Amino acid sequence: MTVYKYIRLEYAACGGRVRQLGVCQINWSVTQSILTSANQETHHRMPGDRLTGSSDVGRFHGVTRTTVEVTDQTETALKSKEQGGCRRWLRKMCPCSCRPQNGSYIETETDTDSVVKPTPLPVPPVPQSEDEEMKELTLTVCSVNLLSLKTGQNRLEHHTDLYHGNELIIRRGQTFQIEIDLSRPFNSSTDKLHLDLKTGPVPMVSKNTHVIIALVEELLDEGWEAKLVEQNGNRIKLSVNSDPKAMIGQYKLTVTVMSPNGEAATPHDPCKDITVLFNPWCEDDTVYMDDEDERKEYVLNDTGRLYYGTEKQIGARTWNYGQFHEGILEACLYVLEKSEMPPSARGDPINVVRVISAMINSPDDNGVLAGNWSGDYAGGVSPTAWNSSVDILNKYHSQGGMPVKYGQCWVFSGVTTTVLRCLGVPCRSVTNFQSAHDTDVSLTTDVYFDEKMKLIDNLNADSVWNFHVWNDCWLARPDLPPGMGGWQAVDSTPQETSQGTFRCGPASVTAIRTGQVYFKYDTPFVFAEVNSDKIYWQRNPNGTFSQIHSEKKAVGHCISTKAVGSDERVDITYLYKHSEGSEEERIAVETACRYGTRPDTYSTAKVEDVKVEVKVEGEGPRMGADAQLSIVVTNLSSQPRRATLHSQVAVMYYTGVMKGTVKKDTLTVELMPNEVKTMDWVLPYQSYQDQLVDQAALMLTLSGRVTETQQVLATQTSFRLRTPDLKIQGVGEAVVGKEMGAKITFTNPLPRTLKGVVFRVEGLGLQKVHEVVVGDVGNHATVTVTEHFIPTLAGHRKLVAALDCKQLTQVHGVADIIVMDK
Repeated sequence: MTVYKYIRLEYAACGGRVRQLGVCQINWSVTQSILTSANQETHHRMPGDRLTGSSDVGRFHGVTRTTVEVTDQTETALKSKEQGGCRRWLRKMCPCSCRPQNGSYIETETDTDSVVKPTPLPVPPVPQSEDEEMKELTLTVCSVNLLSLKTGQNRLEHHTDLYHGNELIIRRGQTFQIEIDLSRPFNSSTDKLHLDLKTGPVPMVSKNTHVIIALVEELLDEGWEAKLVEQNGNRIKLSVNSDPKAMIGQYKLTVTVMSPNGEAATPHDPCKDITVLFNPWCEDDTVYMDDEDERKEYVLNDTGRLYYGTEKQIGARTWNYGQFHEGILEACLYVLEKSEMPPSARGDPINVVRVISAMINSPDDNGVLAGNWSGDYAGGVSPTAWNSSVDILNKYHSQGGMPVKYGQCWVFSGVTTTVLRCLGVPCRSVTNFQSAHDTDVSLTTDVYFDEKMKLIDNLNADSVWNFHVWNDCWLARPDLPPGMGGWQAVDSTPQETSQGTFRCGPASVTAIRTGQVYFKYDTPFVFAEVNSDKIYWQRNPNGTFSQIHSEKKAVGHCISTKAVGSDERVDITYLYKHSEGSEEERIAVETACRYGTRPDTYSTAKVEDVKVEVKVEGEGPRMGADAQLSIVVTNLSSQPRRATLHSQVAVMYYTGVMKGTVKKDTLTVELMPNEVKTMDWVLPYQSYQDQLVDQAALMLTLSGRVTETQQVLATQTSFRLRTPDLKIQGVGEAVVGKEMGAKITFTNPLPRTLKGVVFRVEGLGLQKVHEVVVGDVGNHATVTVTEHFIPTLAGHRKLVAALDCKQLTQVHGVADIIVMDK
């Protein structure tokens, strides 16, 4: 009997990789060796023996499986040896492949006339290990794309496309987009994701320096939050909203994902750091400025004009602020770090401005610039030789915080403008001609003579500079009474210390103008610079001094800054002081001096027996009509009194920043003994109809003087114009799952048509936010709409609605609805 032995080999012909054979691995080189050995051991094969396909094995990548059949014919007597040449060699090379109990291939004995080819057994799929299954189910972050290109959506929308580089630079209080590639598709029902932002050396959630941003269903614009807005396979896109009060500076970003099989977080990548700046485009940011042309000038313009000389010979020079130049943002953040200002304090622009004022000069904190007025500038650059802030800031940064030599007032101001604009604070350089330097907080500029009218040098420390350059920055002042926001004076030139450090401001320009020098910061010093009287004193024989002369128009002339949108000079003296010599200006000077170190400089009132107050009747004036208030003046004396009152009303943002004056008046009041006189004060609708801003707030300021006693009268009253409510009334039964309605009624209070009115209606457990387009509503017209919805939750529910219209704001309403269960 003849015995045939078949050995069937399978391999994967793809890049020489191996297919599992039993539990062994054989690559193509091993297979060739097998074939060669088999050929050698069977070189005495019979003429009918076959070797099929050996010349093509593994040559063509398109062939995924090749079968090689090796046939050996021997004598029956050799059967007892049990190990043929091929089988013996294969057992040596791969013992497991010849295990009969589990082999995928079988060896058959048959007659030569009935040869049966070997039939492969089905190969069971190799089961995945538990670790491999867990790996497939676990969610991980593969990459994060901050979409930070200068030409991309984020940088353009945040007005940061002018900054050098392609890092993500955003302004707080505004949304931005990021893309995240994951290891598998994100399943919102089982997977979680949040972003971690950390700033400062010791980030803490309690100090808002470690921010955890979770995913939410809808962005509510109430702080840090993120929403999944797009998903494409393993890639998701998030819309992230930042807090309008967020700390500014550089944040380290990591992304944490959680799935049922575990949690994974990305390592910190410095290339993914996010820089957050103040946002003058965000209404909820303290630095918000509503005029786009002014934002372009005071935030985005990187060149400007500085003024110098005398009031009769005003010179101008161009200065390159360069806030977007390479390295400047990093240098400005470095200045904040050098100040040792804690990161948790960097959310308040008032604090940041005050710190920058100190850090631009060097006497007590190794700040940016060393001042020098000696005329000898050896070892540095003459102050007049600088044309730009860029070299100064880059040199300070690259030299590790060594003060740059040298600066004078216009250089300090130019660098301050650069730093504040770079950080997002609207800022401008301002020049005051005939600028006083008050050294003793008397709020006067004092000149002392001896008995023989010779100057007493050691007492004459006050001075008047030909010109002095400082800065205005634009801030709301929630730390001060309403009306004190807007332009704030900041001076980085080291003249006098403030709370132990060479700095000055921010001081409210409005407070300076009105003489309210008791408001922080350093308001008395700036007031004296622009509006102090020059007082001449002579020493008496007994050592005391008497006032012998005063100049009331000696300081504060031609206060100048660059105009918006052009290189022209604009005079802003009127912002800092009333018209020289006017009653208002005199009242401001005398009011201020009462809070100085010499309050008796001016004659004080003999008595203060007249008072003035403003009364608002009922709920106050209503929108769309003349606003009427009452001014009540009371004479507490037994003598007649006569007073002159100056009234001014200005539109005001809810932050306390004044937009502009809409009406000014002067009243004369004559009072009999012990008389109380009430006068109607009216603001016509036409005066404010096109001037109001959100919240419809106004500020009425009264100031005056009593003729007989020289008593100063002053008071301020803020009020708003009441808007109508939306009236909401439920219609039908309020039952879970059953449709009901609500009737919403609105009456236009204005004598003109409202354009594009929309109602936004929503209620928890009643319905999601729904916009109802109403369209135009005529003057004094009434409109009623009925909204239909199906309550989903039982209990006490509130349906709220708000009107959306550019011409009328703060109109809303609410209805209480008791929903019964089914």
